[in-house]
Amino acid sequence: MPIHYTRQSVRSLFKLCGVTTIMLTLSLTLLPGCAKESDNTARDAGLLLLLANLGCGDDGDVWTARSAAEANQWNNVTYGNGTFVATANSGTNRVMTSSDGINWTARSAAEANEWNGIAYGNGLFVTVSTDGTNRVMTSPDGITWTARSAAEANLWQKITYGNGLFVAVSSNGTNRVMTSSDGSTWTPRSAAEASLWIGITYGNGLFVAVAASGTNQVMTSPDGITWTARTAAEPNVWASVTYGNGLFVAVSNNGTNRIMTSPDGITWTARSAPEANVWTSVTYGNGLFVAVANSGTNRIMTSRDGINWTARSASEATTWSSVAYGNNLFVAVANSGTNRVMTSPCD
Repeated sequence: MPIHYTRQSVRSLFKLCGVTTIMLTLSLTLLPGCAKESDNTARDAGLLLLLANLGCGDDGDVWTARSAAEANQWNNVTYGNGTFVATANSGTNRVMTSSDGINWTARSAAEANEWNGIAYGNGLFVTVSTDGTNRVMTSPDGITWTARSAAEANLWQKITYGNGLFVAVSSNGTNRVMTSSDGSTWTPRSAAEASLWIGITYGNGLFVAVAASGTNQVMTSPDGITWTARTAAEPNVWASVTYGNGLFVAVSNNGTNRIMTSPDGITWTARSAPEANVWTSVTYGNGLFVAVANSGTNRIMTSRDGINWTARSASEATTWSSVAYGNNLFVAVANSGTNRVMTSPCD
């Protein structure tokens, strides 16, 4: 009896994610006209099936509300070593961890600071804060944290890891960049300009930071030490930047075009967001860019190429502040709301 199949039915059957080409030996007969050459191809008696470019099957369009460990103002989330870790700027326990993104456990921070950016690299979680005596803390597992001295008492906003180096940026201070090879000892670095730097990423051998204000709201560095000012596509409040699929993508809180992209971090092009929301964070995972917002009707947008974006409904209309990807799952955290975590599977 002939078997009729569709692209979606095969995806659902095998729960494939992030696979470019899958070769399956099957005994099946295709009905004439059922398989288009642009989708799936069966050759030589229908025994070889090629499924091309499946990527993330659901395109980040379905999000589920999850309970946070505590009702804190969760600012950032990252993934590393099989664990999601989120940090907050309020609450008794300002860290929470999860192995699956669904069930979360409260953890004690080293100090009750307003913890902002968090990154994972070289077997270590590192987070930075905008206040406190020690504005850095580190953890090998996301559970037990140790306070560290920052290079300067600045408002440290975000941190990233790349090429063996942690790099953090701040929105004030004399030296608005600091670097560390081990997360413990930090060295101040001069930013390209005294802008309000609030986002940073690493990709393709380059550190790229974006700012909320300033003459040049982008700066780049091959080593995290020496920085060069770059012109943003528009003078918006650029909040977050990520790298994926050969492209840097930044999102902003305001402006006509609230997205900008660059293949090299130097020359930027303005892109239209599907909605004029206050976009706060963007990430990349398994062939998909995902951004979240703290305002608007649809507080999620997704894109395959970073250029063309689609609005998506969040699980709740709350103030989403950060999104991360790990283990076939997108996880977002919020500053407020009943459920301050939401997840979207990549299957």
